[in-house]
Amino acid sequence: MSEIHHECGVAAVCHLPGAPISDLCPDGPEYASRLLPRMLLDLQNRGQLSAGITTYNPKRKQLIDTYKELGSVSEVFRLSHRERCEQLMQEYAGHAGIGHVRYATCGKEDRSYAQPFESHHLVKRKWFSFGFNGQLANYTALRDDLLSAGDHHLARETDTEIIMHLIGRELSGDRNPTLIELIRNIGTQFDGAYSLVYINARGEVLVARDPLGIKPLCYAFDGSLFAAASESVALLNLGFDPEEIKSLAPGHAITIVDGKFEIQQFVEAPRRAHCFFEWIYFANVASTLDERSVYLSRTALGVELAKLEAADGRIDYNDGNTIVVPVPDTSKAAADSMAYELGIPSREGLIRNRYSGRTFIEGGSDRRKKAETKYTPLREVLEGKRVFLVEDSIVRSTTMQVLLKRIKKLGGAKEIHVRVACPPIMAPCFYGIDMPTVDDLFAPKFLKGGPLTDGVQAAMAKKLDCDSLHYLPVESIARAINLPSIDLCQACITGNYPTDRGQELYQIDLEESGKPNTVRRAYERTRVVAAS
Repeated sequence: MSEIHHECGVAAVCHLPGAPISDLCPDGPEYASRLLPRMLLDLQNRGQLSAGITTYNPKRKQLIDTYKELGSVSEVFRLSHRERCEQLMQEYAGHAGIGHVRYATCGKEDRSYAQPFESHHLVKRKWFSFGFNGQLANYTALRDDLLSAGDHHLARETDTEIIMHLIGRELSGDRNPTLIELIRNIGTQFDGAYSLVYINARGEVLVARDPLGIKPLCYAFDGSLFAAASESVALLNLGFDPEEIKSLAPGHAITIVDGKFEIQQFVEAPRRAHCFFEWIYFANVASTLDERSVYLSRTALGVELAKLEAADGRIDYNDGNTIVVPVPDTSKAAADSMAYELGIPSREGLIRNRYSGRTFIEGGSDRRKKAETKYTPLREVLEGKRVFLVEDSIVRSTTMQVLLKRIKKLGGAKEIHVRVACPPIMAPCFYGIDMPTVDDLFAPKFLKGGPLTDGVQAAMAKKLDCDSLHYLPVESIARAINLPSIDLCQACITGNYPTDRGQELYQIDLEESGKPNTVRRAYERTRVVAAS
């Protein structure tokens, strides 16, 4: 499912001043920043366009200093070039820092949009840097409010710059809010999703999660070393005990001020709305988010697929000539589980070329060409077989159509039955996932506002040129993740958004559906319409 991507991932680290040296930071507190590239590597799945860090060191003239570039974490931090990497680690050494990996759902694909965003100031408490994972659905209202006050100008079309200026406004003049007051004052203005990491030139650190908990955020603290990241795997691989790794509660923030570690609630959390896509696709399969294992959730999706298949009963999968094939890599757990439940083999019939490039950056035919080189069918596995092809989801259908043609032509499969470990994607995301407009989605053209029936799925299968197609029903998701559906954001599969502005944007997108429009992404289209 290389057709959708997450906006980014965040990380933070701080060795408390005066605390004993942590075993996880053996080089000493001033080198805690060395841990950031390692953490970002484990978050690379969340963003491959750029990477960056900001570190704090009171012995430098640049008390906080930011390094960021376009490219993967390995490219940006020169991890394959020992001398250059060591030079960077020495130059940006510090006992505290924040990090970020980015994929562009908002703004342009150039260095000026790379995070963290640093804002210089003569006054240390006003000199800060921050990184942000998410998207603000009320971007246009916040933007217009900023631009309406005096001779103001925004250099970038991104909600990250909006947040930077809102922080700056809270710190302006004689205002001197605590970090909790700061996040409370700006957070109550947001409609949307955010996990935020922040550091200032006093070495004070703030980590905060939105009141709905849409985006994941995990932390660990061993008494000396504090670390936070979008996913638990980044903390586990640093060496933290699994019992020390926890999910930050929605509407809560962690502050480190004057060497004191505190967790406080900064805004009321009326409900939960965890993004279900984290468990079925985005997150590393080794992660645990909000006390729910990503791997176990995906295997549970496979069980749901198997139950659906057994209940359908129209395919004789016990003929000895049927196999399950996952679309690498995130559907493997679901595919293996489905195969186990049905008692048929799961085979690696598609081999992914991990060095084929980022297909989501190119548009149109370029994306199709990239998809053709990304997966190689194994004829030795597929020839003459009835194939259950298990996929995470179908968004635009570009990749799926390419795969099906290659499996038939190059793989020689006798039949292909697509099984999707997700309900149909029928609405855009306004909370930080790069999903296109309703017009660009595959499923709405067939659903037309109605239910998912056998006839609808048959029409979809005909369009894709496969023998059959089955999606999971919406209720399967909550069962697989083991959370009540009310605690999940499932807007992209139900059209019901957890925030008021998200629902408004969806209605605008529906109204604009079918009209000529050159805007590719839903939030860009709705912003233009909402501002006009």
